[in-house]
Order: sequence, then C-alpha cells, then structure tokens
Amino acid sequence: MFEIKIIKDKLPKEELEEIAKNNFGEMVKAMVDIDKKIFAVGGELHADAMERIVEDGSNPNNTWGINIYPNKPEIEWIEFNSLMNIRPGQNNFSLEVENPEIREKIRKIIKDLIV
Repeated sequence: MFEIKIIKDKLPKEELEEIAKNNFGEMVKAMVDIDKKIFAVGGELHADAMERIVEDGSNPNNTWGINIYPNKPEIEWIEFNSLMNIRPGQNNFSLEVENPEIREKIRKIIKDLIV
C-alpha cells in the first residue's frame, strides 16, 4: 500500500486506477516536475512523493503537488491542492497552484503521460 512510482513514460489509465484503488480509493497523490515533465504518484502524503521525486533528481522548486481522480472525466482529473504548494518565495501563498501557466504545464504533463 502507498507505493510510489516515478512516471517518465506512458502510464496506462487502468494502472493509475489500480494505484488509486490501493491508496485512497478514488484519488491518488502526485508531485509533478514541470521541468523534467515527469511525476511521482502514490504515497500517503504529498511529501512522500516529493521525497521520492527529489531522490530521482528533481529540483523541489520545479515540483507541484496535485491529486488525481482517474475515475472522473478527464477534465476533472486534477485537483491542484497540496500543502507542498505553499511557497511564498515563488509567489504561491495557498494550497492551490495559483499560477495559470504552471497549472497548464501540469495538465499537459498528466495528459501526455496517462494513456
């Protein structure tokens, strides 16, 4: 339970659904590296996925926490909400990813990697 995977290549949606089922049921936590265009998925906390993706070589300043709901319609998959997103030094003062450009990068990475 709560296994964390680094996704660098295509991930079948069915596998993501299984990861979600084994974690929180309908939702799975993820940290997205908007520079490397990869994400870590799984873990009990976003911090767990953050630790794993940083161990893999990601810069914490380029990673953002999201929740993915793979059983919802694709337009509703992503919730841009994580304690890891509170970054006053990067002008992000809330749990939400506030910058629309960063949100769009995250959407594109998730869409490109989940098939």
